[in-house]
Amino acid sequence: MSQSPSAAAASSPISSDILKAFAPTGTLRAAINQGNTVLAQKDPKTGEPCGITVDLARELARRLGLPIELITFDAAGKVFAALKQGAWDIAFLAVEPVRAAEIDFTAPYVLIEGTYMVRKDSPLKMIEDVDRAGVRIAVATGSAYDLYLTRTIKNATLVRAPTGPEAMAMFMRDRLDAAGGVRQPLVEFAAANPELRVMDGRFMAIQQAMGMPKGRDAASPYLRAFVEEMKASGFCTDALKRSNQPDAMVAPPA
Repeated sequence: MSQSPSAAAASSPISSDILKAFAPTGTLRAAINQGNTVLAQKDPKTGEPCGITVDLARELARRLGLPIELITFDAAGKVFAALKQGAWDIAFLAVEPVRAAEIDFTAPYVLIEGTYMVRKDSPLKMIEDVDRAGVRIAVATGSAYDLYLTRTIKNATLVRAPTGPEAMAMFMRDRLDAAGGVRQPLVEFAAANPELRVMDGRFMAIQQAMGMPKGRDAASPYLRAFVEEMKASGFCTDALKRSNQPDAMVAPPA
């Protein structure tokens, strides 16, 4: 049985140019955003990062024969900001035009939903109700949903906090009208706060992909092929199961 083109590319001999493009320092530095609990969690026993992004990073390093360093962040916006300091070689972020100007993205490996949380007695019943004058929406600065809503919201006001948990705390403390975010953490937060509810539907499908700084052209095709193989082989599905994220959906082939 012949390999698919992407599988063949990902398993072919790795040139020194590719290795240098992936890891100029000799170590593959992977940015892990623990602010998105669908993609990364903290092991309750060891405190070490775990989840699908950690599994993908370690598997990539294993195939490349490179040592790996996991650099953790508590918000996607901080991962993107660290790009300017040259702090990482690969990252796991949602594909967004602002980011794509500076990052070469693969096709997505996971799709998750961006939606709203409101109080149960809120007059805002549907996604479309939220974009009204006077409505204040809590978001995490620089998150995929912040960037998307910044482009698309016409009437409501976005109120930003540095991280997702801080945005939800601000939503509660300042009695904002809605909190935007990834569905799973919002559902978890609402489960602990019975006066809240998460809306049905979504305002965006968040395409989570791997990416690397622009200018590393020798490595980009390898990374794209790697992601396709990880989806097709069941690696992504298994990683989501291991990290107890049954509601996240593996993205279709590119």
